[in-house]
Amino acid sequence: QVQLVESGGGLVQPGGSLRLSCAASGSIVSIYQMAWYRQEARKQRELVASIGSGGSTNYADSVKGRFTIGRDNAKNTVFLQMNSLKPEDTAVYYCNVGAIPVGSSLGMDYWGKGTLVTVST
Repeated sequence: QVQLVESGGGLVQPGGSLRLSCAASGSIVSIYQMAWYRQEARKQRELVASIGSGGSTNYADSVKGRFTIGRDNAKNTVFLQMNSLKPEDTAVYYCNVGAIPVGSSLGMDYWGKGTLVTVST
């Protein structure tokens, strides 16, 4: 069993910053990718940023230069530093982890419950 717990969401004014965290726990052999997705009301879920096992990162065009993804391998934690926030960043942000659980040779996707980020005056 693998569980993800997100934290750090909340209400922030435009131009402000938030730092999201996601901690993975359970019977994990290894984590090969960690990512953040977001879903606006009544819209499709989209990839915001990802970080691979080798440290390579990818960002959605809409957040490049404003968001930074990082990880702490020792704690199986991924972070998303969100700066210069805009109202259009308002969404539920979901942590996604690709991991190999104990007892398996196959990687699996795991999702957190989501944390709400609201950017508004």
